[in-house]
Amino acid sequence: MTSTWLAGFRSAIISPYEQFQLTEPREFTDQTVRQVLHMAGGGRRLRVRLSNRYGRDTLEIGAARIALRKNGFATIAETDTVLRFDGVDTVRIPAGGEMVSDTVDLAVNGGDDLLLSLYLPGATGLATFSHQPMEIAAVVAGDHTADPDLSEVEEVASRFYVTGVDVLADADAPVVVAFGDSWFDGAGTTLGANRRSVDALNSMLTRGWVVNQGIGGNQLLTDEVGERALARFDRDVLDVPGVTHVVVNLGINDIGLGEVAAADDLIAGYTELAARAHAAGLPIYANTIGPFAGVIYPEVNVGPALPVRVVVNEWLLTTTVFDAVFDVAAAVADPERPDFIHPDLDSGDGLHLNDEGARIMAETMRIPGLR
Repeated sequence: MTSTWLAGFRSAIISPYEQFQLTEPREFTDQTVRQVLHMAGGGRRLRVRLSNRYGRDTLEIGAARIALRKNGFATIAETDTVLRFDGVDTVRIPAGGEMVSDTVDLAVNGGDDLLLSLYLPGATGLATFSHQPMEIAAVVAGDHTADPDLSEVEEVASRFYVTGVDVLADADAPVVVAFGDSWFDGAGTTLGANRRSVDALNSMLTRGWVVNQGIGGNQLLTDEVGERALARFDRDVLDVPGVTHVVVNLGINDIGLGEVAAADDLIAGYTELAARAHAAGLPIYANTIGPFAGVIYPEVNVGPALPVRVVVNEWLLTTTVFDAVFDVAAAVADPERPDFIHPDLDSGDGLHLNDEGARIMAETMRIPGLR
């Protein structure tokens, strides 16, 4: 069987300089950041992708290591490996730049956790980050990248500088990109437990795996949170190594945050995404926009947004621009009040799903040929 590089893990990033922020950005000086990377797919070797896309200064990484996770922030010692870049173990990534590590001879399986340790010796400025990945990173003063475990750490519920892990795997393995918002990124599910809808979907597939390119707060049409989906589609979907399928979950923030998007504009945006996927030879699937009438956050539109949701969902359920549409909204709604999440599936904020809701969402996404 021919081997090739495939995306085994992905983490979509945002700028720390956005005006609308759901998570406080941060910077680092003379600190080690150890981060958990939950692998969707595995392979015989791996390489790590780092990004300073939104940084305003050169990012210096004084040391970097990758290892399989034992538990907590402890590594499996015999797997602990220095990351090198063009043969050296320090790297400077210019503002706006990205870097891929040299190949690491470390086999990994889907479902494994890796621990990525980065030592950041100088002042980084505000960090390019994934703001709500539903995972915890450890921050500690000094260079502790080689330590088998960390103590007296600061725990931070964000992910910094890493955008992916590629794995050397069989070329015929399907790779699905879950492209969307917090309903993919996992808001509302148990922190650090890998109970996102994408994790649940991975457990249900009989072939291949799904990498997660969700960003909490992301919109189809408008920048912030993160670049709008239409702008990041090439980078976060079409450029993903080995991508074979796309699933889209978008729209709730276009009508829920700021000015309510028009149904026609959303339909045009969905249609453009589908056309771009098909032009690249990829099947693309969409989810209906979930219910959120019970949202507890006063800044979220409800009254003017719900009629738009109805119109867009009716279009989604009848359109042929996607290869299939999954009616997630109906699957998780309260049947007595279909604009509300079912009470048993609500995370408590009326906007996001809990662990069981995420599992039901995944059950609804029946990607042809993979289940």
